[in-house]
Amino acid sequence: MKKNKRSKNWVIQQHRDQYFKLAKSSGYRSRSAFKLLELNEKFKIFKNCKSVIDLGSYPGGWSQILKKNLKNCKILSIDIKKMSKIEGVDFLCCDFQREGSKEKILKKLNNKADLLISDMAADTTGNKDLDCIRTNALCAEVIEFSINVIKENGVVIAKLFNGTDFLNVKNLANNKFRKVNFFKPESSRDHSKETYIHCAGIRTL
Repeated sequence: MKKNKRSKNWVIQQHRDQYFKLAKSSGYRSRSAFKLLELNEKFKIFKNCKSVIDLGSYPGGWSQILKKNLKNCKILSIDIKKMSKIEGVDFLCCDFQREGSKEKILKKLNNKADLLISDMAADTTGNKDLDCIRTNALCAEVIEFSINVIKENGVVIAKLFNGTDFLNVKNLANNKFRKVNFFKPESSRDHSKETYIHCAGIRTL
């Protein structure tokens, strides 16, 4: 009964959400498309971008924005869940955490990427602290992984939560990249603890 009530409340909330409605009217697959537009406005991540990895791309809202705003750019979307085709976007069904995934991605791209973006969050459990820990651990793995698949002056955008292990992710990013910033888009829900980390320029010895 409680689960059905939560599901009903979620549906009602979605239909009251201006970004949900705007995504529908704009033909975007998810409301998160607007988060990526805000992130680009803030950090200019699309500038001079010739190759990009959309990690955890399903259902494809961010990939749609990439295709619409980047010309002559190689776009590779990656997810363990099959994503419906977007014209001009390559898709690789792959778990980036599995051994051999780096080689598959680099082979598909033919080179390292200028930009890696990730809107991934761990599946929710109902325990907010645990969900925070799991999503931030996932963000840390994205940062570690990105070092292998982006160029030295490349950029990473990834989701994380304010809360447990936030500082651990921040410290990891500062150890790996020359520039690290955080930004919460206006299109993020007010009650959400989500924010996005922006990392630029891999540190070299």
